[in-house]
Amino acid sequence: MNTLLPTSIVGSLPKPSWLSQPETLWSPWKLEGDALVEGVQDALRITVDEQRQAGIDIISDGEQSRQHFVTTFIEHLSGVDFDQRETVRIRDRYDASVPTVVGAVSREKPVFVEDAKFLRQLTDQPIKWALPGPMTMIDTLYDRHYKSREKLAWEFATILNQEAKELEAAGVDIIQFDEPAFNVFFDDVRDWGVAVLERAAEGLRAETVVHICYGYGIKANTDWKATLGAEWRQYETSFPLLQQSSIDTISLESHHSHVPLDLIELIRGKKVMLGAIDVASDVIETPEEVAETLRNALRFVDADKLIPSTNCGLAPLSRDVARGKLRALSAGAALLREELAS
Repeated sequence: MNTLLPTSIVGSLPKPSWLSQPETLWSPWKLEGDALVEGVQDALRITVDEQRQAGIDIISDGEQSRQHFVTTFIEHLSGVDFDQRETVRIRDRYDASVPTVVGAVSREKPVFVEDAKFLRQLTDQPIKWALPGPMTMIDTLYDRHYKSREKLAWEFATILNQEAKELEAAGVDIIQFDEPAFNVFFDDVRDWGVAVLERAAEGLRAETVVHICYGYGIKANTDWKATLGAEWRQYETSFPLLQQSSIDTISLESHHSHVPLDLIELIRGKKVMLGAIDVASDVIETPEEVAETLRNALRFVDADKLIPSTNCGLAPLSRDVARGKLRALSAGAALLREELAS
């Protein structure tokens, strides 16, 4: 793709109200069986159309086929029992009831490949698909079988690699791994986290992205952010390691965050997917605000390596607000493109 500053969303967009409860994160499906398959396909048509109308350059599925960004993938694997549940602390922030790993984990069949093929048919633009990262997957489970975070992560990396290769074969141009856990478990990131992520991305010709954010605008996350002080320096641990890694693009939260922009210097040479849209607020950014966020980042990343994006997913917002934010992202990128051209 030759567009300067190609725009992209990180992950989710609101689902239509007939598919799941609006403005509710991780809401259950309202449909089942064949009706759910058809409903997801209809939602994919809508989400592609809305991104195109807003001027988004890299088209995503908007997570219309994912009820939850981690567990929807895990539901399709063997070795995990969703009826045996345990309460665990997720990313050291909040307690959740999670399924249990009871045996060797494996992927009997593709999870998202049919959906990706369908998305590929809907647009000629580059398409991106997101998968949960291995470290974030193990943080969303209770492990009774491997009894080792690292061992389970390596198993998941192999499974993710199988899925990613089939997504690539289905025509996906960019594969994103969501690793919010990289902002929490710094020792693990250093000791094995980046190596495991590279295993998940091994041998791919598709471009690869790792997305590390501070989470959706839910109370557990906003409360946590309030404890992080005037400067959020969590990326300081992972960025130097990722700069040396095989991952092509690093995605980070920027707009309305306390992340010091100079941390981007630590990933110099990589593509940077910069969050220029706040997902924890209903206020729609102006194009000028978006352009300003992007412009400030250009001190630390070359324009031909900058991908304007959202901080995280937009699923919990109303569809009107989400549409407005997508339009603002495109318009802000267009403003900066004009500046750079002149």
